[in-house]
Amino acid sequence: MVVKGTALYPGTFDPVTLGHVDIIERASKLFESLVVAVADNREKQPLFSVDERIAMIEKSIGGIKDIRVTSFEGLTAKFALSIKAVAIIRGLRAVSDFEFEFQMALMNRKIEPTVETVYLMPTDKYSYISSSLVKDIAKRGGEVECFVPYVVRDELRKRFLS
Repeated sequence: MVVKGTALYPGTFDPVTLGHVDIIERASKLFESLVVAVADNREKQPLFSVDERIAMIEKSIGGIKDIRVTSFEGLTAKFALSIKAVAIIRGLRAVSDFEFEFQMALMNRKIEPTVETVYLMPTDKYSYISSSLVKDIAKRGGEVECFVPYVVRDELRKRFLS
């Protein structure tokens, strides 16, 4: 069954991981279209620029149709409304993610009650991956290709091995 309408998968994606790609692939099968939106949060100091993150996502998901990758600033719920999204997709890796995500879903519902939050869990083999851990491993010279798409691995090598 495919849900009519667009879903929004927002995140920092600094960098995109195989867990993110897994969620993107599965969400794209559930909704007519999917917008993957890179949060441009000036309070955070990301390793990669917004444009670099968008490019890595696009290269990582090439071939999946009805997906648009973009960026946004401000409140996720307001951005969801602006693109007429019917749902916000959020990934849950572990129970520890749930409390924060539950609070966010309730806040988003208060801001924009017409947009639902849908939680997807990544495939087991990706459930422990986080962008922060990947960056830490790459910074220390570790191999990351089992955690991220090859394009991301190459970009991490450029950053940390140059």
